[in-house]
Amino acid sequence: MELTVFSSGFFIVKQQVDLADLMSEEKNDYGASNIQVLEGLEAVRKRPAMYIGDIGTRGLHHLVYEVVDNSIDEALAGYCNNIHVTINKDNSITVKDDGRGIPVDFHEKEQKSALEVVMTVLHAGGKFDKDTYKVSGGLHGVGVSCVNALSIKLVAEVHRKGKVYRQEYSKGIPQTGVEEIGTTNANGTIVTFWPDDSIFEVSEYNYTTLSQRMRELAFLNKGINITMCDAREPDEEGNEVCEVFHSDRGLSEFVEFLDGTRSPIIEEVMYMESDKGGVPVEVAMVYNESYSENIHSYVNNINTHEGGTHLAGFRRGLTTTLKKYADDSGMLKNLKFEISGDDFREGLTAVISVKVQEPQFEGQTKTKLGNRDVTAPVSQAVSEMLENYLEEHPRDARMIVSKVILAAQARNAAKKAREMVQRKTVLGSNSLPGKLADCSSKDPAESEIYLVEGDSAGGTAKQGRDRHFQAIMPLRGKILNVEKAMQHKIFENEEIKNIYTALGVRVGTEEDERALNFSGLRYHKVIIMCDADVDGSHIATLILTFFFRYMMPLVEHGYIYIATPPLYLVKKGNKEQYCWDDNQRDAAVNEFKGSGSADSVKVQRYKGLGEMNAEQLWDTTMNPEFRTLRQVTIDSAAEADRIFSMLMGDEVPPRREFIEKNAKYAKIDI
Repeated sequence: MELTVFSSGFFIVKQQVDLADLMSEEKNDYGASNIQVLEGLEAVRKRPAMYIGDIGTRGLHHLVYEVVDNSIDEALAGYCNNIHVTINKDNSITVKDDGRGIPVDFHEKEQKSALEVVMTVLHAGGKFDKDTYKVSGGLHGVGVSCVNALSIKLVAEVHRKGKVYRQEYSKGIPQTGVEEIGTTNANGTIVTFWPDDSIFEVSEYNYTTLSQRMRELAFLNKGINITMCDAREPDEEGNEVCEVFHSDRGLSEFVEFLDGTRSPIIEEVMYMESDKGGVPVEVAMVYNESYSENIHSYVNNINTHEGGTHLAGFRRGLTTTLKKYADDSGMLKNLKFEISGDDFREGLTAVISVKVQEPQFEGQTKTKLGNRDVTAPVSQAVSEMLENYLEEHPRDARMIVSKVILAAQARNAAKKAREMVQRKTVLGSNSLPGKLADCSSKDPAESEIYLVEGDSAGGTAKQGRDRHFQAIMPLRGKILNVEKAMQHKIFENEEIKNIYTALGVRVGTEEDERALNFSGLRYHKVIIMCDADVDGSHIATLILTFFFRYMMPLVEHGYIYIATPPLYLVKKGNKEQYCWDDNQRDAAVNEFKGSGSADSVKVQRYKGLGEMNAEQLWDTTMNPEFRTLRQVTIDSAAEADRIFSMLMGDEVPPRREFIEKNAKYAKIDI
């Protein structure tokens, strides 16, 4: 089983340039001739990662989001109701909407059609005119022109004022003029593009990744119809597979969807919508029986997973209002220690969405809102919603406060358990777990640790590793399922304590006692290596759940990887070939059969790491020159939250439905 909420990428060795060579005398002549001026969209093609984040899976899918954002802007302005996104058979993308259509008339300043301006000039478009769009999506404002620059071909078709217009581009350069090709009764824009595979490391679009984002946009923009189609794998009748995403109740339905695998403790989702201080605010939230906090915040449809001023406002309003109610109710009188803000958020699932005219983003990935004037409107709106709800639902109010008290008691117990863990960490002493076979390097940037399933496989890995930069940490059996355990139980678990100690991370900062302090992290590659069978997949999922819930910054910084041991060894005589999937196995078998030798071909299926000796494990899975590591990244934190809750939580029906839906993809060994 592979979790589709994670994008799988390949480990890439970056070539290092010798600084001394760069600074050599013959290359140090720096003058006016060295100053390059990149015209038009050349800068985008020269440094694509500066505009779309990267040139891997995430960047490839970001192209689609940039085009869809234009259609969403039309919807936010009240001119678009339907958006269609299609992955075509040749892996190109078509985005169609029924908005007003991009203007095609002559642009006086640029001396070309407005359509060509939008498609070929960075930072050009209606979103910069606040009379056209009050707010707009898109993260950096580079929009469709950036998509055009990174496409080997792009065709824009505009239906506007009774006529159909078309223009074709290649690598951002117009190949035709804006041509009038027909008449129409409809309005809208159709953009089809073919990403340039000479730029992107991957070329295959993932339907699940795109459909998750389309579902998210439908929840965030209630009333819009978003259709997502995949023409590459037609159904039994030969039709393209499509899903339609639509939400009448917006964030309320979003929270219900996210919390569908948990048991609520209150009767209904709390919802509010307001416009305080010129900032449209929308909030939906519910309390459940879980022990985790699941808050997802958005600004102009952008997932701000680093939070920001709007999230600070939400937390302030929530804590202040609930604390006052709890004090007034007298339910806290027997509690012997103070309640913290964290206690009010345990078991809370919430979505906060704000619309800001000129958002200012900060943080490492530019997804943290910095506008200070947003905090107060959000805080005020949340306070008013909560006050009304608590007054109208006294039973629910007491259930929430009881949950808060239990969270405070558990936090106090967890604090003591954490302190025991901290005393064993490398920051507190020189003691490391006895099972850890550490590497000799002390440089985290080059060091990596394998979390290996089982002592036997761990022993093989210790023999096969490169001791200079590879550490081995065997894990005994299945680690604790953190999705169903209280925090103090997690810190008391021996295997989890060993992971914290080996990695050199601590829990708790001055600002947030639950935050992860990873300044002492000893390895910048944490590699999960499990057997290639059902049990191995389960153990890998348990470990990933732990990292997602309690070490999220390591995931966000790209430090978590999954090893991919081979599934098969195909042998014929002295020839042998490792295979990682059925297609490779079949190709190897056919190749060996045609080699002319009289020997019958043998296929060995590896079900466990222990079936390989140290040399084989090094050659296939641990040698940086030949191995493939899947880097764990998160496309949608909300979807990842839902999937982990469904897979590892208490609710059986959602998990059964997931298994039945995906059973056709499973491979069962008998």
